[in-house]
Amino acid sequence: MRGLVRLWNNLEEGLVAFLLAAMTLVTFTYVMANNLYAVFYAAADAMPSMEDFWFAIGDYLLEMAQEMTWSSALTKAMFGWLIFLGISYGVRVGAHIGVDLLTRTFPMPLRKLCGILVILIAMGYALLFMISSYDWVMALFNAQLGAEDLDEFHVMQWHIALIVPVGFGLVLLRLVEALINVARGRQIGLEMGDEAADAMKLMNKDDAAEENRP
Repeated sequence: MRGLVRLWNNLEEGLVAFLLAAMTLVTFTYVMANNLYAVFYAAADAMPSMEDFWFAIGDYLLEMAQEMTWSSALTKAMFGWLIFLGISYGVRVGAHIGVDLLTRTFPMPLRKLCGILVILIAMGYALLFMISSYDWVMALFNAQLGAEDLDEFHVMQWHIALIVPVGFGLVLLRLVEALINVARGRQIGLEMGDEAADAMKLMNKDDAAEENRP
């Protein structure tokens, strides 16, 4: 079981890293191709003896930029996948912002009860969205509509939208994992991020750095 959880964690992190890298690479390639061709055209004007060489490179980059009309749509699709994969990842690492100023004043048994209640409410929310988004994906599947600027690669709208029910399904699994941890006493609640505590840590670190300066 632990090996399966470790595999799931590694796969989740790998997909997030892949999507970030792919988005960066696609955007970088398009921006470079869309701007560099002018440089080579200018080089051709400056060096008439090699103008055919520089024009050939400039024409190639210009043609590449014109053909990469799909880059923006692909980047948006990958960003959408990154968001819905990132929701479950955020639950796992406690990256979501927690609003628990009041509950932290409660005694420990009551805090644990509040944590269980919050997890159950979040599970209901995730389940509702998973079912609703599944119906939406099935409607897109039946319609067989091509994705804008990506249909030439046979990418359909339901291919992109599929991440919504999958993402909420992963969130639901992470919430079940959190509920088990709370029941076993490994954590109190969802243990979300505390912006105030993080700000205080940064402030203390800056104060310490100021004191250590000569």
